[in-house]
Amino acid sequence: MTIDIETYSSVDLKTAGVHRYVEASDFEILLFAYAWDDGPVTVVDLTDLESLPDDVYDALTAPDIIKTAFNAAFERVCLSKWFHMPMPAEQWRCTAVHALTLGLPGYLEGVAEVLKLEAQKDAKGKALIKYFSVPCKTTKTNGGRTRNYPHHAPDKWEDYKAYNRQDVVVEREIRKKLERFPVPTNEWRLWALDQRINDRGVRLDPVLVRQAITCDEQYEARLLQEARDITGLDNPNSLQQLKSWLADRGLETPDGLAKEHMPVLLDAAPDDETRRVLELRQEMAKTSVDKYNAMTRTICADDRARGLLQFCGANRTWRWAGRLIQVQNLPQNKIEGLALARETLRSGDFEMLELMFGAPPFVLSQLIRTAFIPSPGCRFIVSDFSAIEARVIAWLADEHWVLDVFRGHGKIYEATAANIFKVPFETIVKGHENYKYRASGKVTVLACGYQGGPNAMAAMDTKKEVDPDEYPKLVKQWRSANPNIVKLWYATEKAAVTAVREKTTVKLKHGVQYRYEQGVLFADLPSGRSLAYVNPRIKPDPKFDKDGLVFDGMDQVKKKWMSHRTYGGRLVENLVQAIARDCLAESMMRLDKNYYDIVMHVHDEVVLEVPIGSGSLERVTEIMGQLIYWAPGLPLQAAGFECDFYQKD
Repeated sequence: MTIDIETYSSVDLKTAGVHRYVEASDFEILLFAYAWDDGPVTVVDLTDLESLPDDVYDALTAPDIIKTAFNAAFERVCLSKWFHMPMPAEQWRCTAVHALTLGLPGYLEGVAEVLKLEAQKDAKGKALIKYFSVPCKTTKTNGGRTRNYPHHAPDKWEDYKAYNRQDVVVEREIRKKLERFPVPTNEWRLWALDQRINDRGVRLDPVLVRQAITCDEQYEARLLQEARDITGLDNPNSLQQLKSWLADRGLETPDGLAKEHMPVLLDAAPDDETRRVLELRQEMAKTSVDKYNAMTRTICADDRARGLLQFCGANRTWRWAGRLIQVQNLPQNKIEGLALARETLRSGDFEMLELMFGAPPFVLSQLIRTAFIPSPGCRFIVSDFSAIEARVIAWLADEHWVLDVFRGHGKIYEATAANIFKVPFETIVKGHENYKYRASGKVTVLACGYQGGPNAMAAMDTKKEVDPDEYPKLVKQWRSANPNIVKLWYATEKAAVTAVREKTTVKLKHGVQYRYEQGVLFADLPSGRSLAYVNPRIKPDPKFDKDGLVFDGMDQVKKKWMSHRTYGGRLVENLVQAIARDCLAESMMRLDKNYYDIVMHVHDEVVLEVPIGSGSLERVTEIMGQLIYWAPGLPLQAAGFECDFYQKD
């Protein structure tokens, strides 16, 4: 049964998420469109006292009837709330997820456009959603109402029902088009687990979140007042006003006041007052509590945040992406006395917090992770894979000396440095002069695995521990020490190009192969699933004077469908990250089978909420380190810790 619904809630769906959206007292389902198999589409108008037919109502919980929707999490959560009954994800299929597995856009209109379907999403939909499904501004002409009902615009309401009907038509046509490339059954089981994790959510500390926002507001007000006192300006935050004031002091700022210009401007400041104003400007730019504000918007009535992870969000590799609070890019915490800092913040003693730990923007950033807390009577067990990508690429390339390191002491940075600089491994320890080589070993491991050169070295050398003049030499030395990984880049690119050019299948090692089928290049993985490159073609690459692979896909930054050129190192990166994702997926399924509740996961790390007195870190790391049947010889190892609030160990 194909389903699409239209709803109303005063909570903003985009910023708060569906779980918070359905908690609004005014949440309701307005329209329910459905179709059985290839049958006609029916729209049920729930605002007009219509009710679902008995067979449709019963089907919502019938385990033998598969319900499908585009972004099924929305329909599933809304229907569960409205009809007060569970909607197990095992009974659903998500067409948006199916599209993402094939490298297609994650939104209905985009998929229909890329697939060039005869049925297209109704373009009037956005205006109709804005009119009927979200609160409206009160005006004299609308009688001061905050919401539009069907009787306020009967013609528009009929259009809305037609829009609802058309979405079912388009979703069904997309699904039928994609059925020739089915999602593996075990991936639908994994998606069901993902939905349970998103439904479970993770608890937040509302006191800490509120105090963080208040602390930031007070600190920013203090900075602003100091800037006013010095400059006499009404609004020192105004770029135009501030530039004029600086010009009067003899400091021209033709390029604006962006942070990259600040070091030069501070050096050029003619006096202490001007320098202090620039410092205040710098400090005010740091006062960001975006994640705390996101927590406030997202938090549900039981203090849990839900729907934070998007299955297959990084659709080139199927890795998860962060949503709402964006847990995938949380700042690390490095301050001493983290527990004391968070308790000081919770108490509201902001002066003591600043005195003990430094400027509020820095401290609040350090404490973001600690806003995630376990339920009463529980603790977190946090565990992640050790150097997973380095392990996978070595396994994929049969770089045996690296695999031997991981089967032994595991110190890949030190071993790489010893290999590159030809010094004894045992001398790369703190206190020995050869320890200076460890930084170079670390940066090369992080930068060079995917065909990275000096620019990649510069990007990974965040602490500037390596002489930039040494980058080219280190790249050459790393490649010399890892000949099989270098061969893997070229073999992978050759296999992909050959598969497209000859419309055939080319096998590599460890169950990886490139396969051209019906206008798509598939990279078949050891786990049994496949990465997809849509509309692949071979085009001359003028930069390297050779033919190269081009395909179409979503640009994750620009959020648009466009052409992409790729090469061996990037293809290997996709393979490695995809296999690492599959290792995490396998561990998540095993942990769930062993009754460990996953509340969130970040990259290669899982966060488990475990009752005090049950479970153990040792058991969790043992489960995550178990051999995987489709990756014989891949040495996995996990490490972790227990904590009373989330943190980076």
